[in-house]
Amino acid sequence: MVVIAIAIIRMKDLFAAVMLAGIYGLLSASFFVVMDAVDVAFTEAAVGAGISTLLMFVVITMTGRKEKSIRHKPLPALFVVIITGGLLIYGTLDMPYFGSEDAPIHNHTSPRYINDSMQEIGIPNIVTSVLASYRAFDTFGEVVVIFTAGIGVLTLLSIARTKKNDEEIESINDSMHQQHLVVRIIAKMLIPFIFLFALYVQFHGDFGPGGGFQAGVIFASAIILYAMLFGLVTARKVINQIFIQLIAALGVLLYGSVGIVSLMNGGNFFDYNVLSSNPITGQHLGILLIEWGVGCTVASVIVVIFFNFAGRRELQQHKKPSQDKESSK
Repeated sequence: MVVIAIAIIRMKDLFAAVMLAGIYGLLSASFFVVMDAVDVAFTEAAVGAGISTLLMFVVITMTGRKEKSIRHKPLPALFVVIITGGLLIYGTLDMPYFGSEDAPIHNHTSPRYINDSMQEIGIPNIVTSVLASYRAFDTFGEVVVIFTAGIGVLTLLSIARTKKNDEEIESINDSMHQQHLVVRIIAKMLIPFIFLFALYVQFHGDFGPGGGFQAGVIFASAIILYAMLFGLVTARKVINQIFIQLIAALGVLLYGSVGIVSLMNGGNFFDYNVLSSNPITGQHLGILLIEWGVGCTVASVIVVIFFNFAGRRELQQHKKPSQDKESSK
């Protein structure tokens, strides 16, 4: 794993670096499976080796495959990295040794989750209990970060499309995609099953590996597959971009609203026990709602990021032949 990480850093070929990063993600997911952390492995395989690799490939089509040579000596940057690394290492000196039996997590935190989560939360999957109930506020922060990333991409890469450009790009895509008729037919058959599997992962997270993060990525991958095979213009006709952006915001709003309702009912923020007369029923209801919010936000933000990256690349490819024609004249 260390060898792969060093190779990624030293590579000038960005395509090879992205491929190695995807392999690194798959190997990490395999190690998580061996350590019985199936939920983490599921997330790493879907996000680290799946969607992230695809988005980086889209970026490479815009920036070029080869990294430009560095003509300056980044000594100040190296100095900052050394100082920051030294401070981080110094901050870990007070932490317990790795694998120490006397660590607080082994004596207090883990026994509480393992022994009491079924009685307090009422779901078999302890990972979901930790992420969606015990650490719900922390997970809410992660969802807000994902939503903020989507807003940032919209701010930086959003482009004004015209009907004329869409029609010209669509004609180019139609001529190109006619060569892949078999793949398009197979994709039409597979996409409904991908959506069905995403819903299974979404609502099965209480009992096995899954949840909103994984389901959102799987759902978005089906939409991205459709856009790649049928063209962005066709995908935009099927998937309204304003609606997708609204869903991303509603997912965060739904998640936060669960905490506000908990406060209004006299409990703590994200205290699901007060959502129903039966605490276990309240836990189930709260986890169901916040996981649904996570899935909506994750899927929508990934789709927004892909459409903006791929849309800008497609517009650049469309402008290039026009500029060549004007220069030839």
